[in-house]
Amino acid sequence: MRLTPTLHRIGNDIVAAYLIVAPDGITLVDAGLPGMYADLTRELDAIGRTLGDVRGVVLTHGDSDHVGFAERLRRERGIPVFVHAADAGRAQGGDKPKATMGPMRIGPLLSFAAFGIRKGMRPQWLTEVREVTDGDALDLPGQPRVIGMPGHSPGSIAVHSPLARAVFVGDALTTRHVLTGRTGPGPAPFTDDPAEALASLSRIEHLDADWVLPGHGPAFHGSPSAAVDAVRAADS
Repeated sequence: MRLTPTLHRIGNDIVAAYLIVAPDGITLVDAGLPGMYADLTRELDAIGRTLGDVRGVVLTHGDSDHVGFAERLRRERGIPVFVHAADAGRAQGGDKPKATMGPMRIGPLLSFAAFGIRKGMRPQWLTEVREVTDGDALDLPGQPRVIGMPGHSPGSIAVHSPLARAVFVGDALTTRHVLTGRTGPGPAPFTDDPAEALASLSRIEHLDADWVLPGHGPAFHGSPSAAVDAVRAADS
């Protein structure tokens, strides 16, 4: 799905990953679920690009519905996968704390489960990662910069691309709650430390961007400050 000439989304409002499309190649932000590999190849075909154009995958954190097909790209294509050092073990299948689920409704929960079954919820954990940390500027298409956003997980990050005029936030916030179906910017479920996650939003609210792109829910076309204000209002 084309958002702008430099910005494409694969997946849907349940689980999403993103492509930064630049003249010198493509950067993927997150890798969704394993079965979304086919969505990636279809999107590349639609824009006249190939897997050979993909220079790297940047994970916003190490949960299974973001790791997705990243290991396949790394193993079969030699494409490096970047993850914050604090989530490197999580992305390789290490133990994670049991997060509180909170409220839920049966319809959205069943939709999430059905999409997971269709796209493959069984994790394909990474066997090798390249660790990044807060403030790193990555030598990848779109000039992505790492912004530490601990809370959802210790190594959660946002990825800011000036070229795409976008900030990719993973599960630092959501625009469609997968357990309740609530739409609009709000706190994400399955968060390790909700208070820390809310505090981390101050790290993106002054960024110069036109898009805020979560791992779950519609793309937010507006400023990071507007998205953050909406999350805080939803949490109050």
